[in-house]
Amino acid sequence: MTDGVKTSVFGEDNVSLNGLANLVDAVGEDLGVKTNINTTVINNIVKNIQEKTVNTAIESEHTDSSELDNTLTLTDIEAEINALGYELSNQDVGKVYEEFKRVVSKKDSIGKRELEAIIASTAMQVPSTYHLVNYVVNSGNIINATANITLSKDGEELSGVSIGDGPIDAAFHAIEQIIGHHYELDDFQIQAVTKGREAVGSSIIRLRAGGKLYSGNGVSTDIIGACIRAYINALNKIVYEEK
Repeated sequence: MTDGVKTSVFGEDNVSLNGLANLVDAVGEDLGVKTNINTTVINNIVKNIQEKTVNTAIESEHTDSSELDNTLTLTDIEAEINALGYELSNQDVGKVYEEFKRVVSKKDSIGKRELEAIIASTAMQVPSTYHLVNYVVNSGNIINATANITLSKDGEELSGVSIGDGPIDAAFHAIEQIIGHHYELDDFQIQAVTKGREAVGSSIIRLRAGGKLYSGNGVSTDIIGACIRAYINALNKIVYEEK
């Protein structure tokens, strides 16, 4: 018959296992028992467990600490971008930082998923021909939706006013009025990047020009603003390729 004694590892060091081994070594002969416990092996096992536990805790803390507020500097944002696995040029990092400041000014903080959405909408983009200056959109159940949008091109401000079947449709028509061209809207998606009343909205627009599809992404705390930015993002790609 073989008897056994159960023990466990606890605390910051391996006092439980080594304590048992030392106890048996000290009084085992008097009790008529002996142990073949290899304390060196135990030390290595416990050390590995402790290291993995600490590393996991650090990794978890880094993952959970995802709130980014307006106190972060350009260097801080660049570090966050690198931590997410992106390798961006200095110019793209600057664009991401400017967009980050714009979005975070409308709320106390944003999360890592929101930062990734900003990266997707601003980094690795073609040079912008059109820039959004401002927009005013009115909508309701007893009025026609209207949009007044101002864009800038080569330093000149251009405005368009239009009505539409809803605020987003009106906004797109206003942009088309400015550029003097209609592009086929192949796909249009809206989604919330995060939950909550202050969630950042993301929009993906796909425009067809010359038989090709051009996608644009826009991010804003205002979903209509996100759609407008997405449209302009796709538009700039078309204009750049047509030059």
